[in-house]
Amino acid sequence: MTESSLTRAQEKRSSLFGSTSSTTNAFRLIDGEGDQLPGIILDCLDTVWLVSTRDRSLPRLFTTPRPGVTALYWKRLDQDQKEAPQWIWGEKREAPFLVIENGVHFELSLQAGYSQGIFLDQRENRSRLRHRARPGDRVLNTFSYTCAFSVVAALSQAVTTSLDLSNTYLTWGKRNFQANGIDPSSQYFCKGDALTWMHRFAKQGRRFHGIILDPPTFSRSREGTFSVRKDYHRLVAAAAAIIEPEGWLLATSNDRGLTHARFESLVRQGVIKGRRQITKLTPTSMPPDFTGEPYLKSLWVDLRG
Repeated sequence: MTESSLTRAQEKRSSLFGSTSSTTNAFRLIDGEGDQLPGIILDCLDTVWLVSTRDRSLPRLFTTPRPGVTALYWKRLDQDQKEAPQWIWGEKREAPFLVIENGVHFELSLQAGYSQGIFLDQRENRSRLRHRARPGDRVLNTFSYTCAFSVVAALSQAVTTSLDLSNTYLTWGKRNFQANGIDPSSQYFCKGDALTWMHRFAKQGRRFHGIILDPPTFSRSREGTFSVRKDYHRLVAAAAAIIEPEGWLLATSNDRGLTHARFESLVRQGVIKGRRQITKLTPTSMPPDFTGEPYLKSLWVDLRG
C-alpha cells in the first residue's frame, strides 16, 4: 500500500462527506478491493482510524501518526478469533465516545470486543427508516444490538421495541437514546430470542407498523441455533404475522455466501408462509463509501392482508 493509494481513497470520500462532515463523521475510508487495496479496511470514526486487515501484520503506512488523526487502532479480520482492536498509536480511547451519522449520535467503544457499536454499512437503511417512520408508529427492531435503528425511528416519534439476546447491548442502546435526547423509558426493551418473542407477540395480539430483521449470519440461544440460510424465511413468517395490514418489513442480511436472488426468495417464502401479500418490494444499495463487494442484502417489503 502506498501513500498515493490512501490519498485517492480520501479524495473519493471527500466528495461524499466533505460538505456534511458536521452531520456524518463515521464512514468507510478504504474498502479493500473496491479501492484497489485488497485485504485492507479503514473506518474513520471521527478522529480515530480503525484499520482492519486479514494479514498478521499492519501495513507500514499506518504505523506512524498522521495529521488530523488522534488515534489508530488495528483489528485482524479473523472469524475464529474475534478479538478487540489493538491500540497502535495516539491517544488511547479507553472510554466510549460518540460519533455522528446524519446528525444522530451513536456511542462507540474500542474496548467492547470485535464490534464497536454500529454497523456503518446500514447507514442508508437508517436514513430511510427515519423518513419512513411516522409519529405513533409501533416499530419492532429485532436483533437490535445497540438499538441504532430504534433510535432513528424514535427520532421520528415512533414508539420502538428493541429486542436482543444481550442485556449489555440493550443497556448500550439506552445510552444511545439518551445521547439523542430521548428518554429510554418512553420506549420498550425485550431480552430474548427473536422468534420466541414474535410468537409471543402474536398470541398476545400485539401488532407493529414496521419490523426490522437484521440477524447475524449465525447465532445460538437457549431456544436453539439460527442461521440465515436455513431459518430466515421462518423469521420473515413470524414477523409478517404481527405486522399491521398495511405495514412494512425491512429484511436485511450480511451473509456473504447468500446471493441477492436467494435472499429475495427466502423473504418471499416467509411472506407466503405468514399468509401475507407483498404490494411493493424495494431493494436498497450499500452506502457509496462501501465500494467493494455488495455483500449486504436489503429489501423494504410493503405488505397487505
